[in-house]
Amino acid sequence: MLVGGSNTVRCNLFMSTLVGTTVDLFISLPAGHIMLFAQLSKLFREQYIANRAPPPISYDLFDVRLYQGETLKEFLNCFGAQVVRLNTKDETMMVHAFRKGIVSGPFSESLIRNRPKTFGEIRRQAVAHIAAEGEVNEKHTCVVPTRPRAPG
Repeated sequence: MLVGGSNTVRCNLFMSTLVGTTVDLFISLPAGHIMLFAQLSKLFREQYIANRAPPPISYDLFDVRLYQGETLKEFLNCFGAQVVRLNTKDETMMVHAFRKGIVSGPFSESLIRNRPKTFGEIRRQAVAHIAAEGEVNEKHTCVVPTRPRAPG
């Protein structure tokens, strides 16, 4: 119907897809203001183009930060999701963005010492670090026996 339909049909079908403030805009148009579907389409594009999210760029990786209370695992997942979303292939930039996004601590120090060249290397180091932290935390929570051992 849209492809072969008249301007009236196309405008009415378009109106049936509107909700909220877009309906208000349509209703506020003076009678006879829109004669062609192309006019209606242009009006809505011009009205709502500013609401469109800007396309992501690879430098958005530098906005990903490790926040207070966030675990390395959560940060790694967030950063990895952003890499996928941006579809970036620049390994050097990914490494710099990751290093800039984490806070100073044992893991960031290990990155300084080991100098990974790819995000894959960072991910492997992070997974190993997360596993080691889990073991250390497990050791700290173990109950120490209160009774002394029997001599001999």
